[in-house]
Amino acid sequence: MQRCLVTSHDRAQLFAKHFGFCLLGRRPTPVPSPIHGPLVRLRNTPISEHPAPEHHPTSRRRLRACHECDWVMALPPLQPGQQACCIRCGGVLAKRNSLPVQRCLALAVSASIALIAAISFPFIRFSVRGIGNQIEVTQTATEMLAQHQPIVALMVLMAVFVLPALYLMAAIWVQISLLLPHRLPWSRTIARMLGHITPWMMADVFIVGTMVSLIKIAGLAEVSLGVSFWAFIAYALLLLATTLSLDSDWLWFSLSGGEPSAPEGIHTGATAASQNLAGCHTCGLIGRLDEHGHGSCERCGEKLHARKPRSLQYSWALLLTAAVLYIPANLYPIMYTTSLGSSDPNTIIGGVIYLASHGSWPVAIVIFVASVLVPIGKMLALAWLCLVAPRAPGMRSSTRTRLYRLTEFIGRWSMVDVFVVAILTALIRAGALMSVSPGPAALAFACVVILTMVAAMCFDPRLLWDEVSSAKIKGSDASIYDNQGRTP
Repeated sequence: MQRCLVTSHDRAQLFAKHFGFCLLGRRPTPVPSPIHGPLVRLRNTPISEHPAPEHHPTSRRRLRACHECDWVMALPPLQPGQQACCIRCGGVLAKRNSLPVQRCLALAVSASIALIAAISFPFIRFSVRGIGNQIEVTQTATEMLAQHQPIVALMVLMAVFVLPALYLMAAIWVQISLLLPHRLPWSRTIARMLGHITPWMMADVFIVGTMVSLIKIAGLAEVSLGVSFWAFIAYALLLLATTLSLDSDWLWFSLSGGEPSAPEGIHTGATAASQNLAGCHTCGLIGRLDEHGHGSCERCGEKLHARKPRSLQYSWALLLTAAVLYIPANLYPIMYTTSLGSSDPNTIIGGVIYLASHGSWPVAIVIFVASVLVPIGKMLALAWLCLVAPRAPGMRSSTRTRLYRLTEFIGRWSMVDVFVVAILTALIRAGALMSVSPGPAALAFACVVILTMVAAMCFDPRLLWDEVSSAKIKGSDASIYDNQGRTP
């Protein structure tokens, strides 16, 4: 993220000149307009009733506890395009976007329109020897259901269509709520939902699966791309841009009309758990815990814990289950290919060998990395982190934290092979001449991907930093704040 060269005041004046209101929390300045009634009221409504946290008229410094290492710090003032990172582990604490409401709202509306177009027109068409088939993108889920794979069909439907649509509607609802003088009902509950949905949206992974499928069948049949194909690419890119444009720190500050006072006697340059505190993973606010190490966030209502309850036990159980399922996922066929009346089973490794032997090395490498290296590497990495977390705290914790971030990021990309099976099953339906049907390994492999993702979410990276002496953190401060966040 780059530093913006235009000051907030200059940007506010330019925006006020063209649109009739300012960004710095002053009263709106209406421009003459022949429009009257509700339209002019909406036009003259300020972007938000609350300015960015940096411009709020208070001397209180806003405190945060890092979600990955539990270090307590005071957030510095941020300009648009800047982000605040933890001085201990490098994790991102907050970021600031310019025009956060307008940008997120525009992208969410655009992504919604692209999604409607993607499900309304033909997606892909193929023909071979005069026999062809044309599908819509939603048939990738419905056809798996027709092939007696209801769980895989549900995974495809939720990850590609339902959850992204819910996310976009929630983002639109919250941003419109910020534009209005009074907040819409359930705005905070819907805002909490945004962070929980984000890891499960896989429209971008579906695009990669579509590209792999097209390369697989390009030499066997004539393929044509419909309007839905291009609309879906636009939808996936806009959805990604929407998630990146969401400024959660500014969002919660604006929804709540400010930030509640920090608990009394907080020390920066120390862990939150050592002070019987915890940082909220949803809105970032620091809250006081009870004698059992539990609590709830004062601002968003999310549950707070000093450490995730039974983090290692849950991670181990999910990893072992995924490891057991990974055996049939590789031994059994992931799909059956029928050509001229002859049916051939294809395993994951068999498909990689087939693609490599026919010269499709790029596709073979993508499938091998996504379906073999990533699942195995993620399970081994998480197992190693679970082993070292309670036994060797403080030893190369920063490196292990970066490994955890990597495993959490790459896990969802293993769904490429599942999406390839879903796309080919729906598209290639030419009877005995040429057809594809899912195998038993499709369900096992999809469960492996989901279980490893949940295992990574259950693991608490703060365990990697427990019992680290604050003396090892160079340049850290050790100030104490009163209940207003000020140094005595």
